[in-house]
Amino acid sequence: MVRVIRAGDARDLNLPGRRSLEIVSARTGSAALTLRLVEIPVPQLDETPREPHRHDRFEECIYVLSGQGTAHTESGDFPIAPGDTILVAPGEWHVTRNTGDTPLQMLCFFPIADCSTPT
Repeated sequence: MVRVIRAGDARDLNLPGRRSLEIVSARTGSAALTLRLVEIPVPQLDETPREPHRHDRFEECIYVLSGQGTAHTESGDFPIAPGDTILVAPGEWHVTRNTGDTPLQMLCFFPIADCSTPT
């Protein structure tokens, strides 16, 4: 069965330091994946950077749509730009930060229908 999910149907997850819109997940009928549109704003001088996080049970695939940033991971720091893809292994600590002067927009894919549960 095909399902069309409209932009207005995405759920804002209200995550700190970024706007994360969950487009596809178990909530929308997915059996095996989650897709999020994430926007990280230009950092402010007085802002405390987000801490790294990890997903113990699944990998994360991030596709950069626009902006400039750095993926800080256990494996190293990687500059990212539009068209780049980051594949983060399960259990690897990581955080993506905006290093440019425009919002950093990314599509984030998870091979699990509900990644709202811890790690």
